[in-house]
Amino acid sequence: MEHIVIIGNGISGVTAARHIRKLSDKRITIVSAESDYFFSRTALMYVYMGHMKFEHTQPYENWFWKQNSIDLLNRYVTKVESNTKTLHFSEGDSLKYDKLIIATGSKPNKFGWPGQDLEGVQGLYHKQDLENLEVYAPNNRICKRAVIVGGGLIGIELAEMLHTRNIPVTFLVRESSFWNGVLPEGESQMINRHIKNHHIDLRLSSNLKEIISDDKGKVKAVVIKETGETIDCDFVGLTAGVSPNIDFLNESDVETGRGVKVNRFLETNTKDVYAIGDCAEQHEPIGNRRPIEAVWYTGRMMGETVAQTICGNRTEYRPGHWFNSAKFFEIEYQTYGWVHGKKGRPEQEEHFHWIHEDDTKCITIAYDKDTYEFLGINTFGIRMRHEVFDTWLTEKRDLNFVVSNLSLVNFDPEFYKKYERSIIAEFQNQLTTA
Repeated sequence: MEHIVIIGNGISGVTAARHIRKLSDKRITIVSAESDYFFSRTALMYVYMGHMKFEHTQPYENWFWKQNSIDLLNRYVTKVESNTKTLHFSEGDSLKYDKLIIATGSKPNKFGWPGQDLEGVQGLYHKQDLENLEVYAPNNRICKRAVIVGGGLIGIELAEMLHTRNIPVTFLVRESSFWNGVLPEGESQMINRHIKNHHIDLRLSSNLKEIISDDKGKVKAVVIKETGETIDCDFVGLTAGVSPNIDFLNESDVETGRGVKVNRFLETNTKDVYAIGDCAEQHEPIGNRRPIEAVWYTGRMMGETVAQTICGNRTEYRPGHWFNSAKFFEIEYQTYGWVHGKKGRPEQEEHFHWIHEDDTKCITIAYDKDTYEFLGINTFGIRMRHEVFDTWLTEKRDLNFVVSNLSLVNFDPEFYKKYERSIIAEFQNQLTTA
């Protein structure tokens, strides 16, 4: 019986396992050193915030794996020996495979900061990070102040988590405005104000210089590079992005760049070895997408796609139109298609921007300045229907059509009527004065 081994039990690896099982009776083993069972990584913050227990983050009961003949192995892989199709583990034992799927996800970025490996310094990605938060930042008596380094989505999640336990937070963001490498200016500025309204000490254009240790090897302060200011703290969250978790491949024949290099079929340069999820890097980007996509839904899609190929139906990875969602404290964010920030914005891309008077709701619609073709939309504080935008992008609808029909994409048409008149009035005003 052909043995399929999957390294990593995140959404990519587990989706691949489930779909291979649906399609075949192959032997399947999932190897993971992080946790015994699959859990929803995006739910870690809600465990810390008290909205759920860790067991609630596990979509499947523990008996699910045995019932579906999926073996789980708690091991740390140190080496992939492709010529003998063998995995070697830190425990000294090994495992043979017929086909291997690498789905090891990401790890928090570190940039060689002095003190970055001290106690009380960590990212927010793994189950162990959640456990360590309870050690170093359980409350505002143990943790008098936390410092977060890096202004991405994980950084603002961590800020919200600590804020719910009344822990003062200083937020170091190297950009001049929060996430302005991704968000257009109006949205980024709104999020700046929203963060400050939650009493977060937001420091823009600020970089970490070093982390200072106490006499027991634990963090006691950080130093800001630009000003030399020292900020006393008991916890440092490193959230300056993530990178593929692939160090165990250093001595293997599998080609790597930043991630594991794959073609459109998620195949590596090594026979019978595949890579999916955060750790996979396309040789050539797909459309406007990045070569590496650390996004939940693309990981799931890659898992489904590689399962087809493993089971004899060689299938190309085609992720379709870009979309993503996140949350900035209470403000829900969704993006469909392409809406670029100042950095990397194509010359042809123009924006229509509307913001509500309460400063917590806005939309930005990107369109081609010559043809008025709808290119994408960002929504903040107004939840809209992904499938409708997906259709409009495929149909290449124009800007006027989209603005005129926004009521069709809202989850609550009655709720939307509060904004429709304002949005259309601002649309007419911007196009008149353009």
